[in-house]
Order: sequence, then structure tokens, then C-alpha cells
Amino acid sequence: MNVFNTEIDRYEQWFKKHPFTYQSELTAIRALLPESGYGLEIGTGTGRFSIPFGITEGVEPAVAMREIAVKQGIHVVDAKAEALPYKDSVFDFALMVTTICVIDDPLQACREAKRVLKPGGRLIIGLVDRASPLGEQYETRKAQNPFYRDAHFFSAKEIIQLLNQTGFDSVHCRQTLFHSKEQQQAPESVLEGFGQGGFVAIAGDRIGLNKSSGT
Repeated sequence: MNVFNTEIDRYEQWFKKHPFTYQSELTAIRALLPESGYGLEIGTGTGRFSIPFGITEGVEPAVAMREIAVKQGIHVVDAKAEALPYKDSVFDFALMVTTICVIDDPLQACREAKRVLKPGGRLIIGLVDRASPLGEQYETRKAQNPFYRDAHFFSAKEIIQLLNQTGFDSVHCRQTLFHSKEQQQAPESVLEGFGQGGFVAIAGDRIGLNKSSGT
């Protein structure tokens, strides 16, 4: 976690250096977000994804990133994904972008996201698909990247299984990033499904309270 406190400039520069990648990811996520509602970002970082989507509530354990997000008007709590400091059934949707790979207990994090969502609420997880060419590059080179050195990358199939295991239904996927950052001349297209794009947004809806969720 210390790297997210000490490498803020490097983190922010990535978004400035790769605007087409960033915009492509935003578009994929936006395709699955509810049109309105009270949202939570789990792993807010500096607010790079909360702000474009109008999310004003978040959790972030890295103090340096949290301070930047707060200055931009987001109410950010010092907490981890596995223990969200909210009552049951509070939010209409929750968002996790490239957070799942650095969480200690992804299963518990999904259980907590489900708990704080209203019935019918939606969890959207954005990630680099380990099974894609981009994901294979990330896996091969992660020792050279301080942000991903200790990360556990998931495939889209594994995230879908995780969502189903924790009581989410009606899973939808959107994929983007079909070319390397060096080849991008504009934001990339967004397609349904997964298996080709390096970045995948996966959404699951919280089902009724009576169905087993593993909690």
C-alpha cells in the first residue's frame, strides 16, 4: 500500500500520458453505470474515476491519494474494501476500477459491496483482463511496476464467477483497448463481452435477499 502514498506523481502522470486509454476505460464503464443514483467508489485513488461519473462518496486507505480526492470534493473515508464503514442497503451502485487486483480478500470485498448496495443495486468492476494480450503483458512485467508488483491479476471469467458466488446476477461485460498504447490515435471502441479487449468492465446486479450469497 505504501507505493500509493509515495508514487502519486507517477500515478497522475500515467493518465496525462495516456489520455486515449483513460477515455476508453471511462467509456466502457459508463456503458454499465446506472443513469442516476447514489454511488460509491471502492478504491477512490485521487478521484480519476469518481469525478467523471459524479460519484461523491468513496473509500481509500492510501492517505496521500485520499487527500487529493478530498480536495476535489469527494467525501472519502479511510477504509478497506473488505470492511466498508456503511450500513446495509445504502447505495444504488458501487464501482471498483483496477482495485480488485490489489485487495487482500476479493471475495470478502464483493460480499461487502453487495451488503451496502440496495436490492437491485449494481456493482461494476473494471480490470485488466489477465487472459488478454494486454493482461499477459502486465503479468510478465509486473515486477517492474511498483503499483502492480504485488498484484494478483484476474481474468474476466474469474470475476464473473466471483460475482455469481457472492450473490450478483444479470452479469454484463464491456471490453475495450484492442491495441497497444503506442498504436492508439483516438479513444477505442467499446464492445459487448470479453476475450479481445485488454480492459473489461463487468457489472452484476444484487439479487433478492432470499437467495444464498455466501454470506
